[in-house]
Amino acid sequence: MIQPANVTTRLRQSSFAPHIALILVQIMFATWPIVGKIALRSIPSTALVALRVAGASLAFIALQQFGGRRCRIKRSDWPLLVLSGLLGVAFNQLLFVKGLSLTTVIDATLLGTTIPVFTLLISILLGQDRGTLRRALGILLAAGGVIYLIDPLRADFSHATWAGNLLIVANSFSYGAYIALSKDLMTRYSALTIITWMFIVASVVTVPAGSAGLAHVYSTHLSVSIWLSVLYIIFVPTVGAYYLNAWALARVPPSTVAVYIYLQPLVAFALAPLLLGETWSVRTLVAAVFIFAGVTVVTRRSRSRAIKEVSEHPEALGH
Repeated sequence: MIQPANVTTRLRQSSFAPHIALILVQIMFATWPIVGKIALRSIPSTALVALRVAGASLAFIALQQFGGRRCRIKRSDWPLLVLSGLLGVAFNQLLFVKGLSLTTVIDATLLGTTIPVFTLLISILLGQDRGTLRRALGILLAAGGVIYLIDPLRADFSHATWAGNLLIVANSFSYGAYIALSKDLMTRYSALTIITWMFIVASVVTVPAGSAGLAHVYSTHLSVSIWLSVLYIIFVPTVGAYYLNAWALARVPPSTVAVYIYLQPLVAFALAPLLLGETWSVRTLVAAVFIFAGVTVVTRRSRSRAIKEVSEHPEALGH
C-alpha cells in the first residue's frame, strides 16, 4: 500500500518537473546564438542550417518511431503544415542564421523581441485577435526590459551590420506569421508529430539551399570543437529544447510557459560573463522587473490569443 506521504512526494515532484523542464528549455535556446556564432566562424550559414534541420529531422523521426504517439495528418491540413514548416523552420532558420553571421549576438537578441509584436499584428490583420491598450502595454513592458538589459547604446547598427539586422527582422516576421497561421495544428495533433513533419518539410528546402556550403564543409578540415558545436546545436537547442517544450506544455498552462519564455534573454546574458567575458551589473535585476511586469500584464486571464500562441512556442524567441 502506498503511504500518503509517498503520494504527496510524487505529486510534488510531478508538479516541479515541468518547471524544471521549462527552465532547461530557456537555457538551451539562450545558448544557441552564442554557439552558433562559434560554428559560423568555419561553416557557411546555409550549411549550418542544413546540418541543424536535417540532423534534427532524423532525431525527431527516431523519437516518433520509438517513443511518440503517431497521428495521421488529414489531407486538408497538409497545405497548412507545409506552410508552417516553411515559415517556422526553413525560412526562419535561413534568415536568422544568415543574419547572425552578418550582425552581432546583441543585435540579434534585441531584434528577436519583435516576434510577439509581429504575431499580434498579423493575428489582428487576419481577424483572429483584437488589439487592446493593456496588451500593447504588456508587450512594451516586457520588450522594454529586454532592450534595457541588452543596452541599445552598445548595439552596433552600423552599415556593416545593417543587412544582418534586416534579416533578423524578416526572421521575426516569418515566425510571427507561422504562429498566427498555424495556431490550431498543435492542439489538434500530437506536438511531436507536427514538429517532426515541419522539420522534414524544412529539410527539403534547407538541404538543397545549403548544398554548396555543405560541399565546402566536407572539403575543409574542421576542428573537433566546430563539429562539437554543430552536434550541440542539433541535439541541445533543437531536439532537446523542442521535445522538452512539447512535454512541458502537456502538463502546465500556456500562461506558465509564457513566464519562462522571457527568462531566455536573462539566461543568455547571465551566461555572457562565462562564455563571452562580459561583466555583471545591476542592469539584469532592473530588466527582470520590467520583463516580469510585462509578462504579468500580458498573461492575465483575458490575454491575447496571439500572445497565447507565442507562449505555446517558446522556440519563437530562441529560433
